[in-house]
Amino acid sequence: MREPIGYDRLPTERANRASRALDRLSPLEIAVLMNREDRRAVAAVGRVTRATAAAVGLIVGALRRGGRLIFVGAGTSGRLGVLEAAECPPTFNTPPGLVQAVIAGGRASVFRSREGAEDDARDAIRRLRARARPGDVVVGVSASGVTPFVRAALREARARGCRTVLVSCHPSRSLRGLADVLVAPAPGPEVLAGSTRLKAGTATKLVLNTLTTASMARLGKVYGNRMVDLQPRSRKLRERAVRLVAEIAGVSRPRAVRALAAAGGRARLAIVMARHAVDRRAGQRLLHRSGGDLRAALARSPTRADERRPRAF
Repeated sequence: MREPIGYDRLPTERANRASRALDRLSPLEIAVLMNREDRRAVAAVGRVTRATAAAVGLIVGALRRGGRLIFVGAGTSGRLGVLEAAECPPTFNTPPGLVQAVIAGGRASVFRSREGAEDDARDAIRRLRARARPGDVVVGVSASGVTPFVRAALREARARGCRTVLVSCHPSRSLRGLADVLVAPAPGPEVLAGSTRLKAGTATKLVLNTLTTASMARLGKVYGNRMVDLQPRSRKLRERAVRLVAEIAGVSRPRAVRALAAAGGRARLAIVMARHAVDRRAGQRLLHRSGGDLRAALARSPTRADERRPRAF
């Protein structure tokens, strides 16, 4: 028989003494109070940077070996995982399947709350069996750390040969056995008791942002602090891509525009082409010889054959 959960002892369920008169405060007082409490969330994430870095190491290693990153959660935690996965293709030009998300209750739960879905451990097992494979990293996201859907997903992930991470706002030793790495900031009780979309949600999003951004940076998906793998599909992003090519390659704006067009809109390739004054095929070879690393490709010298090829821009 499963041991009952002491929900009243969870930090995510406790009442916050600082907000005990919340319903009697003015709008300004509520805004000040919430801002003060939100700073606690940021500080809490700052105290778990070593664990966060360990999780990044797992993710980078898995992705380099052909694995994938899968976020699993329910409710707010699940939606944060969905958001993080959805942002990776436009930000880092990752294939849609590289970073995925599984949310309790399915796609409909992204837009409409289905709170009971978080208790469906069997569904979590079914979903992970269909989705996860050996070599993946599964990141369970659960503010309380006791969500049956997430706990079952992590157990199934391990059984399938995946590495695992648990992101929770419940820093308890009892959670350490659930995953290879536990990232557990402690932002404290919510302004509105039990509403983990607040500080717990803020802390969780900060951690997830760090996991994906740090991992992609380590994988060479950025140059310095620039998004060189963005997908320029809007006017704003096309302008950003032109600036990237001009600034990093050190060429004029007109030449950057031509290089970007010749590269089919791929900023990383256009930068190499413009810097080395080579055509698309030569630029692709330089990137290939550099393992896709832009910094390494820019440091390489093109071959004489590459230099003799006429530029297409």
